[in-house]
Amino acid sequence: MSENSDFLVRFWGVRGSISISDPNSVRYGGNTSCLEIRCGERLLIFDAGSGFRYLGNKLLETEGTIDADIFLTHTHYDHICGVPFFKPFFSPNNQFRLSAGHLLPETNLRQVLCDLMMTPLFPVPLEIFQSKIEFQDFSAGDALTAGADVVIRTAPLNHPNGATGYRIEFDGKAICYLTDTEHRPGELDQNILGLIDGADIVIYDSMYTEDEYQNCVGWGHSTWEAGADLCDAAGVSQFVIFHHDPDHDDAFMDQIADAAEKRRPGTVVAQEGMVLRP
Repeated sequence: MSENSDFLVRFWGVRGSISISDPNSVRYGGNTSCLEIRCGERLLIFDAGSGFRYLGNKLLETEGTIDADIFLTHTHYDHICGVPFFKPFFSPNNQFRLSAGHLLPETNLRQVLCDLMMTPLFPVPLEIFQSKIEFQDFSAGDALTAGADVVIRTAPLNHPNGATGYRIEFDGKAICYLTDTEHRPGELDQNILGLIDGADIVIYDSMYTEDEYQNCVGWGHSTWEAGADLCDAAGVSQFVIFHHDPDHDDAFMDQIADAAEKRRPGTVVAQEGMVLRP
């Protein structure tokens, strides 16, 4: 076990689909998905949405040489749009391992990010990065590691083009990250239940309310009500509502927070800058 056993998650982007700059949404935040997870001395990053840029700027202010593992749930644009603007990628002193579990065998992560930064979509190619970057493709369901003391379990999610859910285990505790997944009404997703069983914190795609979901079936997203049901069934300690709809302003999110607290006391609605420890 590491001498530094601090285990935390910090939210840099909590919004779904597209970043927003609505003055009525500043409390919860407008950047798309990006989480910083610290497992003692290890830095893990999950998703590289627009919040990834702000995390990169902060790391340059506070860290020396940066060595980090970056895991993507999937490569839809809102989850990778921060990649070209992550300043630590431009330093030759830094090293990163970028991983995704939904692309094989049709393609791979390096090719997808090359395509993201290809002409005429972007002015400079992926090769402009100076850091040592390793691209690692796996299959959702594989068990991964990030240092000797960190175990990462994965599972496939129900999302168009595929996505991966993660369970990060460290110091006897577990944080789970499951975004961009769609529930099946009347069912509990067995892949998710197995992944989140007994977890301390579960961060779950709660883009819609149940009423809204009726008009969005097949779009690949879930509801906070379905997330609460999963957490109840799996004996989860704390449920975190995540991947907020860009049309949900602070007042709307406050209503969700109130309803979720009544439904499952202790539930948290993710906000940019929030830090949680299991």
